[in-house]
Amino acid sequence: MHPALPLPLSTPNRNLVRLTIVRGITWTGFLAAIIFGIEVLGFQLRVLPVISVIVAMGLVNVTTWWRLGRPRAVTDTEYLLHLLADIAGLTLLFYYTGGSTNPFITYYLVPVTIAAATLPWLYAWIIASAAMAGYTFLMLLYEPVPQLSHGVLVGSISLHVLGMWLNFGLSAGLVTFFIYKMAHALRRRDQTLSRTRETALRNEQVLAVATQAAGTAHELGTPLSTMAVLLKEMRRDATGDSPLREDIDLLRAQVDICKSRLQHLVANADRRRLAEPEIKTAETWLGEVIQRWLVLRPDVSHRFDIAERRGMPCLAVDATLDQALMNLLNNAADANPENIVINLDWDAELVIIDIRDHGPGVAMSIADQLGDTFVSTKTKGMGIGLFLTHATINRFGGGVSLYNHEEGGTLTEVKLPRHDANRS
Repeated sequence: MHPALPLPLSTPNRNLVRLTIVRGITWTGFLAAIIFGIEVLGFQLRVLPVISVIVAMGLVNVTTWWRLGRPRAVTDTEYLLHLLADIAGLTLLFYYTGGSTNPFITYYLVPVTIAAATLPWLYAWIIASAAMAGYTFLMLLYEPVPQLSHGVLVGSISLHVLGMWLNFGLSAGLVTFFIYKMAHALRRRDQTLSRTRETALRNEQVLAVATQAAGTAHELGTPLSTMAVLLKEMRRDATGDSPLREDIDLLRAQVDICKSRLQHLVANADRRRLAEPEIKTAETWLGEVIQRWLVLRPDVSHRFDIAERRGMPCLAVDATLDQALMNLLNNAADANPENIVINLDWDAELVIIDIRDHGPGVAMSIADQLGDTFVSTKTKGMGIGLFLTHATINRFGGGVSLYNHEEGGTLTEVKLPRHDANRS
């Protein structure tokens, strides 16, 4: 049995959800007002047609909720029809409850405002014209309710004035609700588009770096092969055990190392692209990375702290994530190799790794740019390391933030999503 489909989340569907909520609030309020008027104030109304209109609009709302559960997107034409149905229902209700003398007549402005905020120009004018036509019709034809114009509630406040006050409050509240929610949805969409553009730009830059690296590796193969051939010939021409022969052997060994490293780089790239991430506990993985880092940087002194709590989380990791964290550790060591503090913490969703150094800190003028473009805090750096580190951690669903610590130095915060051990 398939689970029920969730409500579609596109902007037209969201607007129809909000319109359905507004309609439910409105007609529930109308029903309460009519019951109060009949039972308490003694309004003389044709109860059957009035209740029939309210029930019909209730059925429209129920049908709309059912339709929103379908996987079909809402179109502007469908949304237009919903607003026209609202205007038709309002016109029928006002016809039996005093027409243009009903203080709630200006509620027509609510569907007009919603249409102007959500529909194309032509459809908005159709709604405005329909509302104007309904209002005009109710000026000429309606069933009067004498108590609305002559009834006095308290002092000099008539029922008509009180009704206008209530209508203003209802209309203002519903318009504010709808417009605020719509504007909030637009802001969220703009933020999502902005993040998508940033991600696309970062991916393009990563692809450019990877393409250039692959091209460079391929281009270096030819001169290295040429150098190997020439060195072989030079060694053959060298006589005896001269120092020149030893230098040639050394150069040949260095060339072979370069060729081997390039071949290893290409093979590693292919392997990483096809490999699945490995699942490790955060403590095990981080400990292994720190041990490899200490082999490369024996000059550093560090402290590794782990939060004292139960339930050690797991992470999905691979060699690229190892290298990304190694880059951050190297940056801390380059800033100041003394007393680097590495802290491992976690919550229900994230694993947090803090790296604290006691270096000069990060200039605020470039702090926000680190990792987005090739910006470096090092005199001879190109900024590619931090950029690739950000891109790798973002690919795993995490993020990197750099802060100037209040006691000096830089605090690098890495957040990675926990891996659910029960997930298949």
